[in-house]
Amino acid sequence: MPHPGLIRTTLAAVALTTVLTGCGADSAADTSAGSAGSAISAKRCAENKDAGTITYLSGYQYQSSVSILEYVAAAKLGYFKDLCLNVVLKPGTGDTAQNTKLLASGQATVGPVAEQDVIQARANGIDLTGISSYSNAGLEVLMTNKDITKLTQLDGKVVGHKGYVPATVRAMLVKAGVKWDSLKLVKQGYDPSVLPRRQNGLAALTGFVSNEPNQLKTAGHPVTVWKPVDYGVPSSLGAMAVNTAFAKAHPHAVEDILRAALHAYDYCDADEAHIAECVGYAAELSGPTYDKKLNTTIWKTETSYVKDHPTPGQPLGGIDPKNVAGIVDMLHQFEVVPGSVTVERAEGWFDTSYVKDIYAGAGVGGKLVWPAP
Repeated sequence: MPHPGLIRTTLAAVALTTVLTGCGADSAADTSAGSAGSAISAKRCAENKDAGTITYLSGYQYQSSVSILEYVAAAKLGYFKDLCLNVVLKPGTGDTAQNTKLLASGQATVGPVAEQDVIQARANGIDLTGISSYSNAGLEVLMTNKDITKLTQLDGKVVGHKGYVPATVRAMLVKAGVKWDSLKLVKQGYDPSVLPRRQNGLAALTGFVSNEPNQLKTAGHPVTVWKPVDYGVPSSLGAMAVNTAFAKAHPHAVEDILRAALHAYDYCDADEAHIAECVGYAAELSGPTYDKKLNTTIWKTETSYVKDHPTPGQPLGGIDPKNVAGIVDMLHQFEVVPGSVTVERAEGWFDTSYVKDIYAGAGVGGKLVWPAP
């Protein structure tokens, strides 16, 4: 199963509009529970209604990842309706490049986009704005079989990837002293069992901490997971972006989208029963082949990752400007973005005010304000 952000190359054969009209089940806010305007003032309710239809585009289908499941739950539990928001859910294909273009064009309003991808999109003239993030630790990892006990053992070995080696994984390998130019990089499919089978001499495989390692463990093939965050490599988890023009025109609506999602995040993360309920909502949207067990594990793994790696000095959802600066430096190191993308310029592509304005109190001690003003 691919993971949000797994495929970044644009699917040229598919028109952008097709992604929003032909990809699986949708869910409009008016089919959910909740009572319109029950958690917001009349004045602000009218503002949010004026924002019109808001299209949430997921990273990859309705996988139970952070930045996806809480938005599904916010719709199903009626939290968007409570705030007078007309939110329609659309399942993304996993193509991050496609999603950024849909957001920039206004065909989607809000959706998960990693901080690194916001920077790369803006560097390429794609106009969207980063508005939140759950952690400076990314999900991208490198997996090896148990006989690899230090990364330098990979020198000269075959490393598999899904189309590219993520910059965060490359940065980790370089920091660990691996001779990058000695690696034999090979594109693999989406079946992680190629690693324990050592297919074609495969010694390592890129993946996502909540996905492939869990699949392999369930199949009886536990692997060693090497995490860039353990090497001080900057990244992001559960980061969200919004159409820039929409955000400027409807700042309170953007705040309340995040407010409803964060409220749902707390609900879904409360206990086992709530997790099962929320995963069930995603399963309803996805159909009978939805793997509830795997998706429950994905949610638990990612929320635990958020707890283990909270964004320094920020409430849940807050953006760390120092992390943005670190990502820019990393992208410069590997010549992913040009020198014209300065730290100051990149920081301007993120707006931290939306998250700040929905909390009472600053920093990690802030409490999400619910209901809305």
